[in-house]
Amino acid sequence: MDTATIGLLYAGVTTLLLFSGMPIAFALGLSALGFMAGFMPSAHLGVVAETVFAELDNFTLLTIPLFVLMGAAIGKTRAGADVYSSLNAWLYKVPGGLGLANVFACAVFAAMCGSSPATCSAIGSSGIPQLVKRGYSEGLATGIIAAGGTLGILIPPSLTLILYGLASEQSIGRLFMAGIGPGLLLILLFSIWVMFKYNLERRFIQATQAKLNKSQAEIESLAAIEIDYYSWSDRLASLPRLLPFLILIAVIMIAMYGGWATPSEVAGIGATGATLMVIVLYKCYRLDDIQKILSGTIRESTMIMMIIATSFLFTYVMSYLGITQASANWLVGLGLSKWVFFFWVNVFLLVLGFFLPPVAIILMVTPIILPTLNAMGIDLIWFGIVMTILMEIGLITPPVGLNLFVINGIAPEIKLKNIIMGTLPFIGLMFLGIIILCVFPEIVTWLPNHFYGGF
Repeated sequence: MDTATIGLLYAGVTTLLLFSGMPIAFALGLSALGFMAGFMPSAHLGVVAETVFAELDNFTLLTIPLFVLMGAAIGKTRAGADVYSSLNAWLYKVPGGLGLANVFACAVFAAMCGSSPATCSAIGSSGIPQLVKRGYSEGLATGIIAAGGTLGILIPPSLTLILYGLASEQSIGRLFMAGIGPGLLLILLFSIWVMFKYNLERRFIQATQAKLNKSQAEIESLAAIEIDYYSWSDRLASLPRLLPFLILIAVIMIAMYGGWATPSEVAGIGATGATLMVIVLYKCYRLDDIQKILSGTIRESTMIMMIIATSFLFTYVMSYLGITQASANWLVGLGLSKWVFFFWVNVFLLVLGFFLPPVAIILMVTPIILPTLNAMGIDLIWFGIVMTILMEIGLITPPVGLNLFVINGIAPEIKLKNIIMGTLPFIGLMFLGIIILCVFPEIVTWLPNHFYGGF
């Protein structure tokens, strides 16, 4: 059997196992072991444990459970509600300020926990009811939170960028630095859309009520969205709820980008700081509280590490059977130009994102396309950011858009159809962001090159 046939069979069997409903780690591992037994010398089966351990014996992987602990500690408190309410106190006078407060709250919380579903849950549980109560449409309210939550895998620290760095052998520090500019770009695009959509909806409400011959007072009452009032004393009083999180983020950024600590050491600083913060500020010092934080960390970390372990075995089998090399030669042999190849890779990743989580896509696909990316001179740091944005789009796109179901879970009274419709403009903004990054790649590359030096 030739390499192309084995490769297609390998991809087909893996796809069937993934869609069978079994855990991703088991699907990848079972597929790898099956083809190892069928197409490789039997001696390889005897060194599976040694092969997997050798790949996992990487100090950088320590960042994963530590950043997971950081996110779990913060996620077990009402930190999301505090960040949201504090930002709302400062932005309430801005047109669409409540929506902007939710966007910024998602960004701040994402920078602390690195998880999109956790960000959606923490900010959305407080933000969505307030947005709907004050006149925002259900689609806009849920779209803000669903799209804002995706920033969790782009704004550092990001588990997705860590995994891409491991799969592509790129610097985690460079990837974290590269994610800042695009993260700010998406925040800006989201904010502009929220303000525009807010004013559009408000004018529509006013026009509709005027046609029904409502009095001016009734129109203003029905169209009023920003109904809170915060004095300067209220705003200053809200700062203690926000400053600890900003300080923690600043310490992490300075330690990493100032060259004072490695990513693994920074993860330790973040995990320790987050744990102390929830103990001191939120009184999470009881044994039950600590147990919930640690058990959640263990579950999520074990799941991720199992996927990483079996993906290493999966790619090892691909490499031994020549599938990776044959795929790379086939892609180069197509004779596609750099941007045509980039376009079709984006389409492929986007389709995969409809069905698979970012962790599986990155660990499965990156080894296949990496040689071709290098051959075509595509910056791997820049591509990693684009790939992450595509993974973000997958998180809010049916049929397996995880953030959509998180939002549906915390706001069950809102129809899933309305949630999906509300996310569509934000998906368009993410595509616009990718186009901007293609035209101005310096948005990604300037910071890492400035701090770490050019390639």
